[in-house]
Amino acid sequence: MTEEERKTITQAVQTAKKRIAEAAIASGRKPEDITLVAATKMNDAERVRAAIAAGVDVCGENRVQELLEKYEQHAYDGKPLHFIGTLQTNKVKYLIGKVSMIESVSSVKLAKVIDKEAAKAGICQDILLELNIGREESKLGIDPDEIDSVIEQVAQLEHVHVRGLMAIPPKTQPNQEKTLYFDRMSQLFIDISAKKYDNITMDCLSMGMSADYCEAISCGATIVRLGTALFGARHY
Repeated sequence: MTEEERKTITQAVQTAKKRIAEAAIASGRKPEDITLVAATKMNDAERVRAAIAAGVDVCGENRVQELLEKYEQHAYDGKPLHFIGTLQTNKVKYLIGKVSMIESVSSVKLAKVIDKEAAKAGICQDILLELNIGREESKLGIDPDEIDSVIEQVAQLEHVHVRGLMAIPPKTQPNQEKTLYFDRMSQLFIDISAKKYDNITMDCLSMGMSADYCEAISCGATIVRLGTALFGARHY
């Protein structure tokens, strides 16, 4: 990694934090109310460390194997680590004890597996419930109409703690259309918070990525997940 690349990441993080602060204040909140997750997929340990040094709040990884490799390299040292990608039940055991939060819990079945593995480790795992807010056939996630039933079931699990909701809205043009999905998520978040379930603490609403994080914050997001805005375009 060159010094120029490091400076580019540092500047990108600073720019994102400035925009986050402005969006937070415009929505009547404080900048520190918003958590900046660096979506580190396909960025090596050195680039992750550069983002941490630049001031991101949390590292977020999409793939279990990549997370494990970088974890062994101490890439995430100094910051909490979230899992933010699609998670297969047979991979859950590799995350327990390493991540502070699993944001992408898309079913009761997955929550039960997390509960089982967390019980083995003697911990309680923080999670977010992922909604398929656009009801897209190509995406996993909980149907918004089923969230109350899911919450009631997951609230019974002793070794998971639901901290809120997460979503990836459909790609739309322009972003004004996407705010319809963000607003729907925010309303669900508020409705669930008002019901005071046991074992449910609704303090995290994770939505908004590089192209639309300011809009998400305006609609109530408390966590935004930025990849390309911090690291540049991914090369697949």
